[in-house]
Amino acid sequence: MPSSPSAHPDRQPDGLGFATRAVHAGQTPDPSTGAIMTPVYLTSTFVQSAPGEHQGHEYARVSNPTRSDLEANLASLEGAAHGVAFASGLAGIDAVLRRLRPGDHVIATSDLYGGTYRLMRQIHEPMGVSFTFADLSDPDALDQAITDETRLVWIETPTNPLLRIYDIAALADVAHGRGVDVAVDNTFASPYLQQPLALGADLVLHSTTKYIGGHSDVVGGAVLTSDDGWEEHLRFQIKAIGAAPGPLDCFLMLRSTKTLHLRMERHCANARAVADFLRGHDKVGRAIYPGFEDHPGHDTAARQMRDFGGMVSLVLADDAVETAVRLMQATRVFALAESLGGVESLVSHPASMTHGSIPADVRRGAGLPDSLVRLSVGVEDPADLIEDLDRALASL
Repeated sequence: MPSSPSAHPDRQPDGLGFATRAVHAGQTPDPSTGAIMTPVYLTSTFVQSAPGEHQGHEYARVSNPTRSDLEANLASLEGAAHGVAFASGLAGIDAVLRRLRPGDHVIATSDLYGGTYRLMRQIHEPMGVSFTFADLSDPDALDQAITDETRLVWIETPTNPLLRIYDIAALADVAHGRGVDVAVDNTFASPYLQQPLALGADLVLHSTTKYIGGHSDVVGGAVLTSDDGWEEHLRFQIKAIGAAPGPLDCFLMLRSTKTLHLRMERHCANARAVADFLRGHDKVGRAIYPGFEDHPGHDTAARQMRDFGGMVSLVLADDAVETAVRLMQATRVFALAESLGGVESLVSHPASMTHGSIPADVRRGAGLPDSLVRLSVGVEDPADLIEDLDRALASL
């Protein structure tokens, strides 16, 4: 199992470990009642003692006490000075990209979430921002792709859904050497498994809907940074655009971060068991999991992650889309649904679901076959998960 204190520091300068910060950071008992849980502040506005004089909050689109506690908690977990919460992960990505201007250039990993690709190509590219999607396994490829107009490098690692691993520290060194900022979508890893800011990234993005929320009952996003300029930009976006999460959503996220470390340990253990089973099955042509020692990114993952995550992808031996669909329809414990990171196990077909917005030729060019199946391995009994897959595979 990976173990590198520099890659995922357990302790912050305050001396508190990750688990303690997950439970307590950003939160104190309510001074008026002693309630140990952060209250849900269901209010749209706040009384001012005089025009412009208030107690830290003036209007709920701009800020809310429940949201502020969540932002402080997530910032602590990522080792960031600032946390800004959004209504969704895509809202957070959009806020980051809105700092760019016509003529600016972004380099993004070629294997990435379909919604991110859609946002970049169909929303921001028509406004004059150009995008290059590249395999950044070799940092030299990034150096060659950077131009005088490049302003941002967008990295997913592990990627969605091919689980490629990119060396954050090496790519950040190259980008910073050319005066370019680096953003890392850390959704697949969670703050518990990977700390991009400690590895040199300028921004970390989460779809908090996934592992941070962890219960498939709330949608949200967050951007974490220690750069004051980025924080000022992101808060202005919240104020001007209004993509803010509601207070109940923030409360549910705070409820969930308290068990993030416990859930991630079980996700990782179950994913390892499922991946080992799939790799040995004669009806599986290829099982993809960064924990395999022959995975191309295994050594990098072992260096920059605490463990290898809860995601597993596979291609069946016959490499047929029809057979893959039959497999997904045959599982009983694994539910056929989009999303990931919840306590329940999910199975999905990226080509027609999460990545359906990417043109087929672009998907295939990035190495994503139409027959690939993606598993989000939950926290159930691992024997039940394996039995479910074994029975479904036997039915093919």
